[in-house]
Amino acid sequence: MNLKVHGRNVEVNDWVSEYVEKKVGKLERYLPQIDEALVELTYSPTRSASDRYTCQLTIWAGGQILRAEESTSDIFASVDATVNKVYRQIRRFKGRRYQSKRRAAAHANADAEMAAFALAEELAEEEEEAPGTIVRRKEFVLQPLDEEEAIEQLELLGHDFFVFLNPKTHSANIIYRRKDGNYGLLEPKII
Repeated sequence: MNLKVHGRNVEVNDWVSEYVEKKVGKLERYLPQIDEALVELTYSPTRSASDRYTCQLTIWAGGQILRAEESTSDIFASVDATVNKVYRQIRRFKGRRYQSKRRAAAHANADAEMAAFALAEELAEEEEEAPGTIVRRKEFVLQPLDEEEAIEQLELLGHDFFVFLNPKTHSANIIYRRKDGNYGLLEPKII
């Protein structure tokens, strides 16, 4: 597993890096196909002391992306809470895989996964700019997934929507979470 630890407004010294490596390394026992893990530690001087340190963990494993983020008053507690959250996602991910007796499709290109993740991340974290202007453009490769796999990927990422290539219709589709807890599917239609 390739582990990268970055800090924003936080000094990532050897002690913190070793702690993160020890905690994230334990996840490899439960999901051995982990290719890469990215940990981003952030300090935000907020009014609430209980959420000043944020840990964001993103894992690329065998064509899937797992992501979690937690904020607490201590950097080590944030790392622990984030790793626990990813552990629960791994259990849910593996449970779905083995209960439905489906096997993973061909591994998608790692660049496509990172590009799709970056797009979803950028759309989720809107920057405050003047309304009506395009502030960022992203290009990414669409992953060919069926609707069930797209829902699974949406849940694993923790986002409200996911863009994918539907092999049945040979077009880009968007699956999104509705307020009632169900899912919606946007399919383009050319008139």
